[in-house]
Amino acid sequence: MKHRTLGEATISRVLELNTPDFEPYGFFPETKPEDWTPHLHWLKPKCMDPASGNLYFPMQSYVVRTAHHTILIDGCVGNDKTRPHRPRWHMKTDTRYLDGLAAAGLRPEDIDYVMCTHMHVDHVGWNTRLLDGRWVPTFPNAKYVFSRKEHDYWLAEHKKAPLDHFADSVLPIVEAKRALMVESDHALDDEVWLEPTPGHTPDHFAVRLASAGANAVFSGDLMHSPIQCRHPEWRARPDYDPPQARATRRAFMERYCETDVLVCTAHFPLPSAGHFVRHGEVFDFRYDAAEW
Repeated sequence: MKHRTLGEATISRVLELNTPDFEPYGFFPETKPEDWTPHLHWLKPKCMDPASGNLYFPMQSYVVRTAHHTILIDGCVGNDKTRPHRPRWHMKTDTRYLDGLAAAGLRPEDIDYVMCTHMHVDHVGWNTRLLDGRWVPTFPNAKYVFSRKEHDYWLAEHKKAPLDHFADSVLPIVEAKRALMVESDHALDDEVWLEPTPGHTPDHFAVRLASAGANAVFSGDLMHSPIQCRHPEWRARPDYDPPQARATRRAFMERYCETDVLVCTAHFPLPSAGHFVRHGEVFDFRYDAAEW
C-alpha cells in the first residue's frame, strides 16, 4: 500500500467500499435533474456512475502516523452489523477492511487513537467487532475520541428509540472504558487537534494535522461530494441542521481555499484528497497529484 508523506507524518487510506449506491436527488433532496445537467460532463465517470446515474461515496478510514501516535480517523461500516436499510452494509462479513489495515503495515493493536468525526452509522462501524457473541473494541489499545456533546445527543436519541449503530458500535466502547470524551476543539498534541464543524450532526468535528511545516485536514462529513464545492448551499439528506451545515461548509472552504492544507475527505471519489481552489464565487476541488 502506498502512503502519503506529509512533513514527518504519513497518511494511509483504508478502503472498505467504493460502489455507486447513492441516488443524487435522494441524497440531495432539494435538487432536481436540471440542477445537475450543467455538471454531468465533469461528474461522470469519476463521481457519478454513467450506467445508474448514482454517486460514488467511498467508505474509508484514514490512518495518520506521527512520531508519537498512530491515529485512525472514522470507522466506516463494519462487519456483522444489522443494517437492513443498506443491503451492502447489512451483516457484511468480508475481510477487505482489515486486509487494508494489514497492507498499511498495521494490526488493530497498533492503533493508539480512533477519532470519530461524528456518530453516523458509516463512521463508527469498525469501532467494534463481534467476538463470541459480544461487541468488543476492534482496536483494543486505542482510546476512542468522541465529542461529549455528540455522544450525549445520540444517547438521548437512542433512549427514545433504539439505534442499532449506537448500540453495537458506540455503547460497547463506553462500557469497555475506551472512550475519551472531549470538546470539539480538543488538542491531542501540537500536531493533531480537532476543529468544530457542526451542522451535519450536532457536534461534528474535523481533524487537523500539522507536521514539519506541512498541513492537512480530515473533513469528515461536512461535505459529501465535489458538487458541493460548486453548490455549498446543497444540503445532504442526513444534515441535522441544514442552515448551520451550509454555513460551516462555506466557511470551511473559504478557510482552506488556495492554501497548502491538504483536504482529506471522507466520501469524495478516490483519491479523495486534494485542495480547494476558486471557481468564480464558489469553489472547485483539485485532486492531490500524489499516488496513494
